[in-house]
Amino acid sequence: MKLTAGVALLIGSMLSMAQSTNPVIRSGYIFANSTVPFAECHASTIAETRGHLVAAWFGGSGEGHPDVGIWLSQNLDGRWTEPREVATGHQSESESQPCWNPVLFQPTNEPLMLFYKVGPNPRHWWGMLMTSTNDGLTWSLPRRLPDGILGPIKNKPVQLAGGDILCPSSTEDAGWQVHFERTSDAGMTWEKTGPLNEPKVLSAIQPTILSHPGGRLQALGRTKQGRIFQIWSADEGRTWGTMTLTALPNPNSGIDAVTLRDGRHLLVYNNSTSGRSPLNVCISREGLEWEPALVLESGRGEFSYPAVIQAGDNLVHITYTWKRRSIRHVVVDPARLVLQPR
Repeated sequence: MKLTAGVALLIGSMLSMAQSTNPVIRSGYIFANSTVPFAECHASTIAETRGHLVAAWFGGSGEGHPDVGIWLSQNLDGRWTEPREVATGHQSESESQPCWNPVLFQPTNEPLMLFYKVGPNPRHWWGMLMTSTNDGLTWSLPRRLPDGILGPIKNKPVQLAGGDILCPSSTEDAGWQVHFERTSDAGMTWEKTGPLNEPKVLSAIQPTILSHPGGRLQALGRTKQGRIFQIWSADEGRTWGTMTLTALPNPNSGIDAVTLRDGRHLLVYNNSTSGRSPLNVCISREGLEWEPALVLESGRGEFSYPAVIQAGDNLVHITYTWKRRSIRHVVVDPARLVLQPR
C-alpha cells in the first residue's frame, strides 16, 4: 500500500512526537549473562567520574556464597567494558567470605571511592574501602573500615556543602536499625549517629538521602512493615527526627532516590508490598507527595535494588538487578517525565 505524502508526514510527526516525549533515552544490559563467569549478580551501584560512568555489583555462584566478589565495568564511548572482579573476600589460602553491596561514590577533588561489605551474612559483615585515582581503571589495596563503621550500606553518600561525606547506613545484628556515618577526610576518620529507630516498632535499613533547602535532609528506605520509611534532619544529618512510614509500598526490598538539579526528587522502588516486580519511578517536589512517572519493569521475575544518579549532562542513570542474571542500565531524561495515572 502506497502512502500519500500527507499520511507519511502525519506518521512521521507522530513518531517524532512519541520519541520526544518518551523519557527513556536508552536502555540495555551492562553484560550478557552468557559472557560472565558468575551465575548470579545483585546490588548494583553507579557513579560518574571525571571521565565516564562506572558501575559495580556483587557476583558469584549465589548470594552469600564464599566465591561472591565485587565486579566492575566502565562505560567508555557509550559501551560497557567487559566486567572484571576488583575485590574478593579472601581471608587466607583456606578461607574466603562473601562480598556484599558495593557502593561507588565520586567526591569532589578526591579519588573515586568503592565501599563494600565482607562477611558471612549482614549480621556479621564488616566495611571495606578501596579508591581509584584513574576513574576505576586500577584500585588501591582494600582496607577495612574502623570497628563499628560499615560505610554506606547500599545507597550512595552525599557530599555536604562543607565537604563532609554523609553515608546512609544500617545494621541488622540487633534488629534492623538505621544510622548515619560522616567523614571529613575521605574515609580516614569517622563519626556516626546512634540508631534512629526501635526495630520492635519499625524495622528499617538501607536509607537513601535527599537534599532540601536550608541544609535539611530527608532519608527514605526499606522496612519490614510493607511501606517505605522517612526521617528528616534539620542540621545536615547530625541529628534526626522521628522515623515514620510513608504511603509508598515496600516489599522488603531496596530502593534508591536522588535530588535533581531542578529541585525535584526522583525515587526508584518496587510499587508492591509482596514482590520485586514491578519496578517504578516516581517524582516529588517537596518529598512528601509522590507521583508515579515511569514503569521500568512489570513482568514476572525479580527487578530490584536500584541505584540512581543524575549525571553532568542532567540525564538520570538507573541500574538495577535483572532477574539476578544481569544488571540493567536505563537512561532517563527527567525533563520528559510525565505523571502517570495512579
